[in-house]
Amino acid sequence: MAYIGSSLLRSTLTMILAGGLGERLKPLTEHRTKPSVPFGGKYRIIDFALSNCLNSGFRKIYVLTQYKSDSINRHIYETWNIFNPELGEFIYSIPPQQKISNNWYTGTANAIYQNLNLTEDHMVDNMLVLSGDHIYKMDYLKMLQYHIEKKADLSIASFYVPKDIANRFGVIEIDKNYRVKSFIEKPENPPEVPDKPGQSFVNMGIYIFNVKVMRNILTEMEKGGVKNLDFGSHVIPKMIKDGYNIYSYRFVDENKKEKPYWVDVGTLDSYYAASMDLISVSPDFNLYDSSWPIRSAQYQSPPAKTISHEGERVGRAFNSLITDGSIISGGLVERSILGPHVRVNSYSYVTDSIIMDRCNIGRHTRIRRAIIDKNVVIPEGVEIGFDSNTDKKRFKVSETGIVIIPKNYIWEW
Repeated sequence: MAYIGSSLLRSTLTMILAGGLGERLKPLTEHRTKPSVPFGGKYRIIDFALSNCLNSGFRKIYVLTQYKSDSINRHIYETWNIFNPELGEFIYSIPPQQKISNNWYTGTANAIYQNLNLTEDHMVDNMLVLSGDHIYKMDYLKMLQYHIEKKADLSIASFYVPKDIANRFGVIEIDKNYRVKSFIEKPENPPEVPDKPGQSFVNMGIYIFNVKVMRNILTEMEKGGVKNLDFGSHVIPKMIKDGYNIYSYRFVDENKKEKPYWVDVGTLDSYYAASMDLISVSPDFNLYDSSWPIRSAQYQSPPAKTISHEGERVGRAFNSLITDGSIISGGLVERSILGPHVRVNSYSYVTDSIIMDRCNIGRHTRIRRAIIDKNVVIPEGVEIGFDSNTDKKRFKVSETGIVIIPKNYIWEW
């Protein structure tokens, strides 16, 4: 099996779609694309897909970027430039280059179509296509082996959800052998999985294509004037109609929890909820499993530090994630995430909040249920998250009342 896996890996190319605008995550995506948004104190969202690739043995990777790509390009160069080209390994970020038209990428399938020439530069038989903005753990090699065993033209990773909420997703209808019969976006009456009544299979946005088949179908649709912008809306329905060999692959979670974990942090509230899960007593998502490490940037930073003084000036942190270089100097931090090089000054109080890199929290400040992006200095005595009307005059406030302060915000009185 090791030899088969090695042979498959050498002939498989990975494309990660990382160019989304992330409109619903603004202002966190005001200056960066969604996959580049920080998560969990020291990570970026794209680190989870890339770590899955590394842990699965996939080392031929293109990251397709588009909007506001400076941040993600820098992150890939500084953090993920670890592969050895002499061994056929690489990771490159690929912006839209108008190779075949005057358009930017206009959809998931179009992004791949515009870069089909990259499949000709390598001797590849299969292509793994991923989204760069989901959080989960998955061994893609298991899916690739399934794809080969089924002799599939396309394999689609699928996730069980209760039928009554499946109408929020793209739903895959399968037969008893897991061959795909139809693909329906947000159906009113979602089809059930044959061997699991009450459950439906939803599309995770993880695909493995036979490269020759992919090249043929995308080119055929383009030449025939058939819309081929997105996989879910256009290409997959066309392939099903034309009788291609398409199978659904049941998601096997490497997170090792009772309930499988796969999250799309597409809104501010879902981002906040997924972040707060990390500081719970038993998080749904396990960052501490050394058998499936999550890689990110490792800077030469000093250890986190708490500074205690007399009386009420006691530097404390409870039920929180505190990353390298942060200093809690006489302040109190509860149920929060502090990114690198955050300083929390004396008599300040931070609770249920996400404070990103290089923020400085002034003395006597109170912060509750807030997301503060990088490089923000909070002046002395300010209160955030205690008066919604006051917060809304200055900042974006989510549907559940989370206050978001944008990156590099300059306080004006």
